[in-house]
Amino acid sequence: MNKRQFLLGTAALTAAAATEALAQNSPSMPDPKSLPKDWIEPDTGHRVIRVSTENDSKSLYFHDNAFTADGKWMVYDAPSGIMKVDLATWTPSLLTAAKGWRCLMVSRTKPVLYARKFTTGPDGKPSGQEIAAIDINTGAIKTIAKDINGGITTVNADDTLLAGTWAERIYELQPGPKIAGTDGGYNAVGADGKPLSFAAAKEVRMADRLAQNIPMEIFTLDITTGERKVVTASTDWLNHVQFSPTDPHRIMYCHEGPWHSVDRVWTIRTDGSGQVNVHKRTMNMEIAGHEFFSFDGKRILYDLQTPRGEDFWLATYDLENHKRIWYHMDRDEWSVHFQITQDGTLFAGDGGDEEMVARARNGKWIYLFRPDIIDDLGVSAPNAADLIRPGVLRSEKLVNMKTHDYRTEPNLQFTPDGKWLVFRANLHGPIHVYAVAVGRA
Repeated sequence: MNKRQFLLGTAALTAAAATEALAQNSPSMPDPKSLPKDWIEPDTGHRVIRVSTENDSKSLYFHDNAFTADGKWMVYDAPSGIMKVDLATWTPSLLTAAKGWRCLMVSRTKPVLYARKFTTGPDGKPSGQEIAAIDINTGAIKTIAKDINGGITTVNADDTLLAGTWAERIYELQPGPKIAGTDGGYNAVGADGKPLSFAAAKEVRMADRLAQNIPMEIFTLDITTGERKVVTASTDWLNHVQFSPTDPHRIMYCHEGPWHSVDRVWTIRTDGSGQVNVHKRTMNMEIAGHEFFSFDGKRILYDLQTPRGEDFWLATYDLENHKRIWYHMDRDEWSVHFQITQDGTLFAGDGGDEEMVARARNGKWIYLFRPDIIDDLGVSAPNAADLIRPGVLRSEKLVNMKTHDYRTEPNLQFTPDGKWLVFRANLHGPIHVYAVAVGRA
């Protein structure tokens, strides 16, 4: 789970800025010009490109749209500012100088990037968030709102509403220094007094945060009028807020925390109606999470494990007819995040290391998955239409991630044409933005 999504309100930017500063100023980081730029992955035969030209450059979070609707441009964050990439040539150029702005997401319909920055008060502490629309073609910045009470995370399908979360007080998951070249750092001590692994410490910190029962809200902000409305309120930890890519009034969000102890995946309308728990647990230690929408807005997809760390699925839920498909995968194929092409025909995963929930022995790969339904055998149960449809993911390895430190999560995304997968990685030390061709060279 991405740390940027965990930390609430303005504390997130403080931590991210500290991490970036450490990474950029580290004397051990190599000159970007010395890093591989374009190669054929020897273990897979797929072409890989390093897109970014500056150390500590990062592609967007896996469910935040990084591409213009016409498929011509992609955006990412770099130390010098927000970059845009010509997808025909993979050439990056500066969209706007840093000045604190960071990508939020690109409009689904307009050549506009929504960006945000956090402001500080006279005491030097975070005091609010500012949102702007940046013209992809000209770089012109138009302020939408200032001093937002909470943190914006998503924009709706018709560019009328922003949405995000507010918490009564800030609770930083891991105070103290962050780890350069990663998404941050977690540390904790186990019952035996010994330091826990990164992954185990992360779970301890999440459980600590969940136990705080801090009053929270999910709210919307009208882009034109600035009107702020509360969608739902709770003392649960509310997170991962994302608008449907097609329905401007459908929001998906999660109850955050250790996944085995929360009912995570929820949807709700912007007026607060229609609150639905998408996946209800049927066994102890079952987990579901890292939910995202299909591009047509008809399905929700999520990582499902029955039980945790033992049996692995990519689950889908149809929002119209409420039918479900569960695609099975091997332990090594489990991934931190999954993705889908815009036409819905292919999936992908970014793998994981041996410390993570799957405890994979050989899981450090970027994977392409071809879905295969396996219940069409000519003979079915009488109530087959009411049951979950089983499937399997047929995998192909695209990139060997053996040198990647998964404390930086790759956050992969398909390009609009489905021909490339974009991801962030520290394959050669510093974090950079990469792309791998779906077809073999």
